Amino acid sequence: MIIRNVVSSYNCGFDRLGPGKMGPMVMVPGSPPTKGRLLLATPPLEDPNFDRTVIYVLEHHDEGALGLVLNRPSPEQLGEPLDAWVELQTEPSQVFSGGPVEPDALIALARTAEPLDEPGEHLAPLSGNLASADLGADPLLMTGSISALRVFRGYSGWGPGQLEGEIEAGAWLVLDPDPSDVFTPDPDDLWRTVLRRQPGRLSWLATAPDDLESN
Repeated sequence: MIIRNVVSSYNCGFDRLGPGKMGPMVMVPGSPPTKGRLLLATPPLEDPNFDRTVIYVLEHHDEGALGLVLNRPSPEQLGEPLDAWVELQTEPSQVFSGGPVEPDALIALARTAEPLDEPGEHLAPLSGNLASADLGADPLLMTGSISALRVFRGYSGWGPGQLEGEIEAGAWLVLDPDPSDVFTPDPDDLWRTVLRRQPGRLSWLATAPDDLESN
């Protein structure tokens, strides 16, 4: 599945925020649009789909936004007919849970040797050296063209104006990514890793306990 104009094809509002769900520690640097940036869920977030998640935003415009959760590896492995892609997968080579929208869809992100100016037959540029890859293609055609690959099941989506509202409400921190974030070998610690490299008090969030009542 190559990602092309997919935002306009879904209707996937998430009523995730409710009164009293956000804690007092809310800092929201940056502003929409968020395409090519990270969304970090601010604690506490009671929805288990998004608690402590790091989302890479693939699209964000007037029709909505689309992103993939980077730090939710699942037990799933690629099986037939996609098992030939396993050798190209970056460790950990599980299929990641990209979000609760369209859980039957598989989306592959690849790091290309050079930034792509135009979509090719099997790769479509997203941002910089990041592209979406067509899992329906022969993976041998990708050898030498990509240096990393990660496969996600499902994605995260917002309707028109919804993500902007959640950011304004303090549900997300909007931060710049590091080139290693999408293909991190340590996804379980990515939320804290991103926060630790932030300047000033924002980095203090990295030490927030999972249960804020215990602090």
